[in-house]
Amino acid sequence: MAAGGDHGGPDSYRSPLASRYASPEMCFVFSDRYKFRTWRQLWLWLAEAQQTLGLPITDEQIQEMKSNLDNIDFKMAAEEEKHLRHDVMAHVHTFGYCCPKAAGIIHLGATSCYVGDNTDLIILRNAFDLILPKLARVISRLACFAKEHADLPTLGFTHFQPAQLTTVGKRCCLWIQDLCMDLHNWKRVRDDLRFRGVKGTTGTQASFLQLFEGDHQKVEQLDKMVTEKAGFKRAFIITGQTYTRKVDIEVLSVLSGLGASVHKICTDIRLLANLKEMEEPFEKQQIGSSAMPYKRNPMRSERCCSLARHLMTLVMDPLQTASVQWFERTLDDSANRRICLAEAFLTADTILNTLQNISEGLVVYPKVIERRIRQELPFMATENIIMAMVKAGGSRQDCHEKIRVLSQQAAAVVKQEGGDNDLIERIQSDAYFSPIHSQLEHLLDPSSFTGRAPQQVQRFLEEEVYPLLKPYENVMNVKAELCL
Repeated sequence: MAAGGDHGGPDSYRSPLASRYASPEMCFVFSDRYKFRTWRQLWLWLAEAQQTLGLPITDEQIQEMKSNLDNIDFKMAAEEEKHLRHDVMAHVHTFGYCCPKAAGIIHLGATSCYVGDNTDLIILRNAFDLILPKLARVISRLACFAKEHADLPTLGFTHFQPAQLTTVGKRCCLWIQDLCMDLHNWKRVRDDLRFRGVKGTTGTQASFLQLFEGDHQKVEQLDKMVTEKAGFKRAFIITGQTYTRKVDIEVLSVLSGLGASVHKICTDIRLLANLKEMEEPFEKQQIGSSAMPYKRNPMRSERCCSLARHLMTLVMDPLQTASVQWFERTLDDSANRRICLAEAFLTADTILNTLQNISEGLVVYPKVIERRIRQELPFMATENIIMAMVKAGGSRQDCHEKIRVLSQQAAAVVKQEGGDNDLIERIQSDAYFSPIHSQLEHLLDPSSFTGRAPQQVQRFLEEEVYPLLKPYENVMNVKAELCL
């Protein structure tokens, strides 16, 4: 049997998120190479700042560390960890082996969370930087779709029962609005990320105060210098051994929010596919079913829903982890965080890649939509017909009763005989309604039942969507690529 941690070949389990779904760039951000290379970069930044502030660290030591940032002996590190049962010290030794002159000053004054937590924060920031443009592109594609179909009437549903008319574009704006909220929340959480910084074992900076012989100003400068080198504007003033795990809750909460948004969007698309009003893209050689060759299953939308459910559940991990961090820190956060943080971003990445592909190829069938409207519109138009009859001199009560009887007859044809809604034909053949027969076509124009939907679409896109997308204009032309 393969040893634990052996990820090679078809005889070992690999997460489908990495092997099947997520993009190469997101997989790399959560890779061992990126993680441990960042550890080495953090050790270099610490040494550079300590040298600048007067500690006896030579230029030769600094240069040796710089030259070996990418020279990682993963096999040696794994052997060291088996022996030491400590991942950070295993990599301290491995780095020191290829930097013999600098070995004595690597990790000077630091605790494991200096590299562990700070690397996690760098990874979280960079992972957000990968998926924020992807979410913006999805919104952009859907905005184009909404604009194109802003005036196309369609039957609205409440409780998945026929309601009043809306437009295809207005319905799409419901999806876009939720995604815009996600984009706003992601940007806020990403920009609010703070560096853990240089804090020591319990967050008191005692080890660094000792290194600088009680010089508080130098300790603060050290913290500030390393924070700036890492590209953060702020660091936490207060930490225990770790940064507060409430940060992980915020990150996974906003990612879980995407799961809810996408599940709703793709469920709508799946239901519309069943109604034959809209379909996701279907490739020329794509097979819908191994048994039923005619099938055109909405497999991309189904994949999004499946992964969205997983994404929504992941927020429970940091919620529970934060609640059981005793005093300054307990290690029962570690194994859980290795899984949930990476999986949340890889899942969100996969969902967005797939949803962009869907949004770039949505197909609408106006004739099917029109036929469904014709089935339901006669009942919706009855109030307009009554008003027209009253204007023509009729009695509102008499007209109401006439239409009530004819509506029930038409409903019986639809429900009991499986026929089409023939209410309008019944009204046209009833002499009572002869004063408005010439107006029926106008009274039944679907566009007169959509209210301000087209105007709402235009205003929403211009006032809320386009300004939100402006910072991402230079990445809008990237096409979606599905791994499988």
